[in-house]
Amino acid sequence: MSGHSKFANIKHKKEKNDAAKGKIFTIIGREIAVAVKEGGPDVNNNFKLAQVVAKAKAANMPNDTIERGIKKAAGEGENVIYEYCTYEGYGPSGIAIIVNTLTDNKNRTAANVRAAFSKGGGNLGTPGCVSFMFDEKGQIIIDKEECEMDADDLMMVALDAGADDFNEEEESFEVLTSPEAFEDVRKALEDAKVPMMSAEVTKLPQNYVDVDDEASTTKLTRLLDLLEADDDVQAVYHNWNE
Repeated sequence: MSGHSKFANIKHKKEKNDAAKGKIFTIIGREIAVAVKEGGPDVNNNFKLAQVVAKAKAANMPNDTIERGIKKAAGEGENVIYEYCTYEGYGPSGIAIIVNTLTDNKNRTAANVRAAFSKGGGNLGTPGCVSFMFDEKGQIIIDKEECEMDADDLMMVALDAGADDFNEEEESFEVLTSPEAFEDVRKALEDAKVPMMSAEVTKLPQNYVDVDDEASTTKLTRLLDLLEADDDVQAVYHNWNE
């Protein structure tokens, strides 16, 4: 077991997001729509859809809401075309930031992201300028209070299913996988009745950066809050050691 993960940050971020459940469900609903249109409505034969459904369940999205979203996307009722766009840049103190968006209006989204960086004292960069500082990983977070399984048994279930790493902190467990092994590991944990606080393929920074200056901290917080409040923003990744 290693202890490099920022469990407090993850839990804090989830609690912030839980206060805006409507936005989370909107985000996931768009992802479901795109996944269904790209690979069909069968979760068993659409790997991308299976990942989104796993994310939805971890966010406590009701099963009937998930099913309605899949059926709606499989029908002909919605002609909105969403596109994935990624933006990269630097916040105050050189903090690396990646912004994943899913939008029906790229011009609007680009303008909003650019404005957020500007208002938060950051600089929007070119594609690839910070992505090399992050690794794409499947990440599953488990709240100890909700998990009845012993830590060693939990670790063995995860590793036997193909996980790369298992980390323990005071309040949480983290399971890391390759993107390819994520669904197998998530399914194994689900079959073992392990409750998951979050489960998704994400980007993890290779190193975290401290920000000691109060002014920079204030600007950085504003930048991230502006990005996360935007309806087109699906996820924000950064290497700030909050």
